[in-house]
Amino acid sequence: MMVPSETFDAIVLGAGGAGLMCAAVAGQRGVRVALLDHADAPGKKILISGGGRCNFTNIHAAADRYLSANPHFAKSALGRYRADDFLELVKAYGIAWHEKTLGQLFCDGSARQIVAMLLEECAKGTVTLRLGAVLGEIRHSDGLFHVEQGGATLAARALVIATGGPSIPKLGATGFAYDLARRFGLKVVEPRPALVPLTLGGEEILFRSLSGVAAEVIAGAGKARFREAALFTHKGLSGPAILQISSYWRHGEQIGIDFLPDAEPDWLVQAKRERPRTTLKASLARRLPERLAETLAERLGIGGELGNLADRLLRDGERRLGDWRFSPNGTEGFAKAEVTVGGIATDGLSSRSMEAKSVPGLYAIGEAVDVTGWLGGYNFQWAWASGWAAGQALAS
Repeated sequence: MMVPSETFDAIVLGAGGAGLMCAAVAGQRGVRVALLDHADAPGKKILISGGGRCNFTNIHAAADRYLSANPHFAKSALGRYRADDFLELVKAYGIAWHEKTLGQLFCDGSARQIVAMLLEECAKGTVTLRLGAVLGEIRHSDGLFHVEQGGATLAARALVIATGGPSIPKLGATGFAYDLARRFGLKVVEPRPALVPLTLGGEEILFRSLSGVAAEVIAGAGKARFREAALFTHKGLSGPAILQISSYWRHGEQIGIDFLPDAEPDWLVQAKRERPRTTLKASLARRLPERLAETLAERLGIGGELGNLADRLLRDGERRLGDWRFSPNGTEGFAKAEVTVGGIATDGLSSRSMEAKSVPGLYAIGEAVDVTGWLGGYNFQWAWASGWAAGQALAS
């Protein structure tokens, strides 16, 4: 029998964004919280985000910008703790920030400021932080959750799973949350890498020679469309537009790239009328990086002066350039994925409190849950919002 050496009101597993927020909110409301993490420092994913400046939220955060088996699940938490609420906290700590494209908010200085802010919020409450010790056995008996860590046994009436998903394993990320959830009878939606570069093989390996070349495109997978930069790499395709659609892409599917999102209809036929002695390559080079223009012209097999080419051939070239099909053979995996699609199934959780319906006192928040945001601060906002929701519930 596990005899507790310490008793708390709640144990939060994982000192990332969601866990820190949950502990701070509950702790400031008088809940005695033990915040545990096997890492030697909190908020490691926060520290590397946004190039070290932490894209801490997005002003456009709303449930329709998240992927989940239940697209409505995130509405409650996101509606009750909004981007503006977190921004007010940032302002209260005097952290300088700026807005970049598409509603993305970043620190002017360092992501360390966000971690320091969350730790200070925890320090204002009854939160005990325990780092650098591997978790041992976890079980539930007599109305308490028992957790072994570093030779001690902690007990509490509530347990919060905030250990994230398996993306970026070099930071210590694992599938621990899923194993624990299954142990308590919760279902898990199959996890896969998201916001991750795609790899190319076969004939498309030729595009790897464009490594380092970028262009603004519209990238599509299924019904999803994103207009941002795409970047060719030595393995395939990356850049914001590709990372966005990677969350929607499935193995065996094609993706479509519109290389000329601003091109007017019949632009190539018009170029033939205005400059009959020019070539497709030269026409493309007016709109795209030269190496990319050359490669696309070669792959289309349209050579010679435009004036000598049939309008039908040029329109076919326009169509292909507007929906260039790639067949990725995979992704760069969890090692390069910013987040995880899938996770603890939402149908087993309360959307208001994040508590498991079948296991009173058990909660799941953040990336561990089957809610995945777009690129650009959306996943941090889900961490803050779901952490806040669970923290409020622990104190009620």
